[in-house]
Amino acid sequence: MRVRLKGLNSKTKTLADGSVVTYHYAWKGGPRLPGKIGDSEFMAAYNAAVARKVQPRQGMLLSVLNGFQSSSDWDDLAPRTQSDYVKLIKVIEKKFGDFPLSGMSDRRTRGIFMEWRDERAKASRRQADYGWQVLARILSWAYGRGLVSANPCEKGGRLYRGSRAEHVWTDADEAAFLASAPRHLHLPLILALWTGQRQGDLLRLTWQQYDGKVIRLQQSKTGTRVLIPVGAPLKAALDIKRGKAGQILLNSDGDPWTADGFRSSWRKACASAGVVGVTFNDLRGTAVTRLAKVEASVPQIATITGHSLRDVHAILDSNYLHRDPAMAEAAIRKLETRTKIPDRASD
Repeated sequence: MRVRLKGLNSKTKTLADGSVVTYHYAWKGGPRLPGKIGDSEFMAAYNAAVARKVQPRQGMLLSVLNGFQSSSDWDDLAPRTQSDYVKLIKVIEKKFGDFPLSGMSDRRTRGIFMEWRDERAKASRRQADYGWQVLARILSWAYGRGLVSANPCEKGGRLYRGSRAEHVWTDADEAAFLASAPRHLHLPLILALWTGQRQGDLLRLTWQQYDGKVIRLQQSKTGTRVLIPVGAPLKAALDIKRGKAGQILLNSDGDPWTADGFRSSWRKACASAGVVGVTFNDLRGTAVTRLAKVEASVPQIATITGHSLRDVHAILDSNYLHRDPAMAEAAIRKLETRTKIPDRASD
């Protein structure tokens, strides 16, 4: 059997006595390997050389990037988050893999990393911020273990200032979607509006997590456990589809959704229904808004959606609750009810 070794470089040379020999190197410019191709001595030398090449030089950022991905902090990340991190770690490695760890305490280093973020922001401010966030997280991990003397990416702020003020599903959006979308996409919409949960957690939701009265789940992103009472419209939609096991949300073939498959089908359904400017992710904030409009308190909302109290406040104040006129009207009517205006005597 012929052995194919990646990167192997061979050179033929004629010796002084006229004989011809072939020398083998682990890669071009790499160490020469003893023995014949395929024998135990040769393979041991080749594998050792490749291992040394792959091993990151200590004292460089690459060693920290690899170390973080082998840590318990990495294991605690949700699979989707790990996947997103890997993409950005590859970008960081390409740009700064050989950056010396000794330079982290140099006051100029922060500027170097910020220039990198600014350059990425020309294509996408959000992605530039995410890359900075990932690098800051990794350096924080390294700092906590004494691998670096400073974290130059700490408290870098954000470049992206997106507002979701107008990105709320209206009653008209909901009605248009339900009138146009395929039946198997109705339940995802209703589930999202009545639970305020993330797409990934809803796609993984099983019948065992629903007992006819409440839904129990642990959010994959934060680990937060939530117990959500099921409202009448959601209960009716669930009970029609009621199964004994497996995922609740299924595609048109009756199989569990893949994340990509669901996103693609959802986008097409929204386009067909004429629902524009909002995404599935906006349903989470829409649920918060709708709960607020029926006078649910911030702690009550957080208990249902799994948000922190601070995040609920932020959503209502900045992102979704764009000073709804109906809420203002209701507030004044309440004030009128509470306030007794005495009859004024005739002049």
